[in-house]
Amino acid sequence: MLREANPSELQKLVVENILAFNETFWIRLAARSDTCKSDDDKKDYEELATAVMSIVDRIVHKTHEKIDSATDVLKEILEPVVNEEEETPWPPKDPEALKTMEKKVFQMEQEGKLDEGFLAEVSAQLRQAKEDADKPGLQAMLQKVLQLYASTVLSKRSYVKKGNEVLKAEQFLETVIKAPEQEWNKLLIDGLAVGKGEVSAEDFYAVIKKRVERTLIRTEGGSYQQRILTEYLKGIESRAEEVVQFLQGNTA
Repeated sequence: MLREANPSELQKLVVENILAFNETFWIRLAARSDTCKSDDDKKDYEELATAVMSIVDRIVHKTHEKIDSATDVLKEILEPVVNEEEETPWPPKDPEALKTMEKKVFQMEQEGKLDEGFLAEVSAQLRQAKEDADKPGLQAMLQKVLQLYASTVLSKRSYVKKGNEVLKAEQFLETVIKAPEQEWNKLLIDGLAVGKGEVSAEDFYAVIKKRVERTLIRTEGGSYQQRILTEYLKGIESRAEEVVQFLQGNTA
């Protein structure tokens, strides 16, 4: 298939199957070249190897560039809350630092800088921080970045109005989506009917489920964006379930 492909098709095949071009592939290609009966066939394999290697090198180079770019963006976002001299405390001692960080996330999302490469980089660093287990401040910061990203993206679309009708459950969900995680408990207690509010738990769960479905439709399957947005929504759902269980236990 590779031998018959024109340059454009070859590039597409390499990009789509990049993980297949491992050591085994190169050994097989060299073996085929060595067993060629004609010099022309051998030359074809040599040219193919050169072309594939060139494409792979370009992909690797671009990947490194994206990683460097994503790292720079993340550093800029964390700059207001990072202390170079000592272990960074969380939450930050200066509340304004967190507000500045939030503004940076919003601004960079608007500028299109928080792409899949960025989300992959944050997710990778978060996994590493969890494995190291000795940098709780960094872990909390990275988690906060993903939460701010999810909140920003999910807040861009509103489903509060259906014609002239205001859907209270949707309105309440959007309020929670925009709120910092540490405020969720109070919001849920004040907003759900089992607490002090008007929205039934069933209606709230239903709009969360609907928002998850919309997110799955509007995002690329298997992407970091899809995972981060749906995890954020499911985090709200889990917190609501905990609050409902607590309130029902207290009123039993």
